[in-house]
Amino acid sequence: MTVTYTARVANARFGGFSQLLLLWRGSIYKLLWRELLCFLALYMALSAAYRFVLTEGQKRYFEKLVIYCDQYASLIPVSFVLGFYVTLVVHRWWNQYLCMPLPDALMCVVAGTVHGRDERGRLYRRTLMRYAGLSAVLILRSVSTAVFKRFMTREERKKFENLNSSYNKYWVPCVWFSNLAAQARREGRIRDNSALKLLLEELTVFRGKCGMLFHYDWISVPLVYTQVVTIAVYSYFLACLIGRQFLDPAQGYQGHNLDLCVPIFTLLQFFFYAGWLKVAEQLINPFGEDDDDFETNFLIDRNFQVSMLAVDEMYDDLAMLEKDLYWDATEARAPYTAATAFLLQQPSFQGSTFDITLPKEDMQFQRLDGVDGPLGEAHGDFLQRLLPVGAGMAAGGLLGRRLSLMRRKNSCVSETSTAASCACAGAPDGAAPECGCGDPLLESGLREPEPELPAGPELPVPGPAVEPFTTVPMPAPRGPAPPWLPSPIGEEEESLA
Repeated sequence: MTVTYTARVANARFGGFSQLLLLWRGSIYKLLWRELLCFLALYMALSAAYRFVLTEGQKRYFEKLVIYCDQYASLIPVSFVLGFYVTLVVHRWWNQYLCMPLPDALMCVVAGTVHGRDERGRLYRRTLMRYAGLSAVLILRSVSTAVFKRFMTREERKKFENLNSSYNKYWVPCVWFSNLAAQARREGRIRDNSALKLLLEELTVFRGKCGMLFHYDWISVPLVYTQVVTIAVYSYFLACLIGRQFLDPAQGYQGHNLDLCVPIFTLLQFFFYAGWLKVAEQLINPFGEDDDDFETNFLIDRNFQVSMLAVDEMYDDLAMLEKDLYWDATEARAPYTAATAFLLQQPSFQGSTFDITLPKEDMQFQRLDGVDGPLGEAHGDFLQRLLPVGAGMAAGGLLGRRLSLMRRKNSCVSETSTAASCACAGAPDGAAPECGCGDPLLESGLREPEPELPAGPELPVPGPAVEPFTTVPMPAPRGPAPPWLPSPIGEEEESLA
């Protein structure tokens, strides 16, 4: 069963993590105490042989060997190799947990799409979820030593075993699920194809997680990587068995001025490095029966029970619709207990710049040089590079289209109308009110000059109006636009006409 200590570290306090050191179940002591005792026994045996068994000549040779091993043991990159390996294993361990097939989303879709309160409707929903649960059981049985065959009838087991396939058949219940969902659609239990599509999409996600568990079990961390890490750790501490021996202080060796029997810091180093390797060994396959492995049997029982409740007993079970407590309140606020009432006094977060104040003179708007001039004069060559100019007028673009559309929107003359549609058409000279006939986007200093009409015959009067409202004569063609103004949409066609 997974060791959970989340409640113990909910709040940071004095000695919070220190109290976790007293736990035995799932601890590093439980995993490492045998290796630690074995290392200490070998160390003490060598130390006793050096002190009481070897001759003086043998002692001198052993002392040279100790100095040599202590000098070159640091060349083994234990921290580097272990760091990368444990990071890889922990990332793989968490991804395997994310691939655990949970039926929560699938059971909600089944309850919402497979209809019918009669016995056959119940049978459809329960069987669909039972097939999904069976698929999860089959894949967990393939990867976990703690899971056995469960939730399968004799007929289903016979059909499953008679299927001629040499590969893992965890996907067979998913095929049964799909066939049963299609049959429910033909019978009208699933009302439309969109609901069937949603149901099969959730099944695909569920089956994909089962497949990923199978692939994680099949494709392990490369064996050579595991071997390199294991050899690095064990060879390092094999060298430490000799290189960390305490020598006779009377010989005057550098760094050997103290003679102790128990190598305390060497044992701590063994505890850290060997414990690091044990962490990787614990997490590389979380589907075993260790203290911190995944609770696969618990998940099977939980998933089966909640899926049956969701699609059977809770099907079409709605709570009574009623007004909430804050129906007539302008501001809804959830209640607070006496232990949390102080939170009401804390202001809500408005943003990191909410309380920043600047001097009044720094907040005044400044008029930039060149704003009063025309657009082309204000921006110069920079605007000309951005707006390609054609012969006599701008070539168009996004700005030109926006200007044209806004002019047409505010104009009182429609493209298809040929009669007066505003008050200025019938007003006497000099008394016409202001309207949108002009260009509302340009100031008086920026308006286009009105072209003088060429002398010649009058324009022909247009025919009867197509639209059922009053028509006005079409205005004369405008003169060439200023070179800095983008051309409206369709103005090229008008000039050509």
